[in-house]
Amino acid sequence: MSFKKQLPNVLTLLNLLSGTIAVYFAVKNQLEITAAFVFLGIFFDFFDGFAARLLKVQGELGKQLDSLADVVTSGVVPGIILLQLITKSLTKESWDFITNTTVNHSIWDNFTTTFLISIIGLFYTLAAAYRLAKFNIDERQTSSFIGLPTPAAALVVVSLPLILMYADNELINNFVNNTWFLIGITLLLSYLMNAEIVLFTLKFKEYTWKNNKFKFLFILLTILLSVFFKFIAIPIIILLYVLISIFSSSKQRI
Repeated sequence: MSFKKQLPNVLTLLNLLSGTIAVYFAVKNQLEITAAFVFLGIFFDFFDGFAARLLKVQGELGKQLDSLADVVTSGVVPGIILLQLITKSLTKESWDFITNTTVNHSIWDNFTTTFLISIIGLFYTLAAAYRLAKFNIDERQTSSFIGLPTPAAALVVVSLPLILMYADNELINNFVNNTWFLIGITLLLSYLMNAEIVLFTLKFKEYTWKNNKFKFLFILLTILLSVFFKFIAIPIIILLYVLISIFSSSKQRI
């Protein structure tokens, strides 16, 4: 079999490799390195589909392999990150991201209670796996998505520890480090991944403003937000993606 036909699968396997390495660092609570490998995996995830379409070698094997890789990179890893963040939020401990050590003591004397609350973060992983399984058998999702794609949801999750590390704003840090916020974002993303909401893709059949104005608007806002707000922009961008998609769908039905 020619390398041309296998190139998309190689990129998918690189996504899986990135996600597997990210699992290792997520378990060790080295969340900055974890985020870097998730970003790398999502990069490969984008280009495996692009390469398959460009080379006209799309097939069932690639489709299944892509979802299996995404379960790890955009499902398992974000779930572990949420578990780690919720655990941290339940303590008085301040996490030193440079030395990867904590100070002070837990406000929860009962380890079991802390663990049972923190494990809520893994609900994200279950929702991501369910969404990917549905995607593989849903023939409606050819020119648009139904529900938030798992890589987009994963970007929101991996941005949270980066915001805590790099956002020099105590109010934002306290908000992100709040247990109820983290549980809420877990449940919200889990719902959005499986909701019957039509979301546009960034695939272009042609480039006229009339037929792509919402996509162009989203790309412009993404660039501006990224420049001015850096990591804080990521959850804002994903929220805008959902809102613009809903508005775009409603306009098309009128």
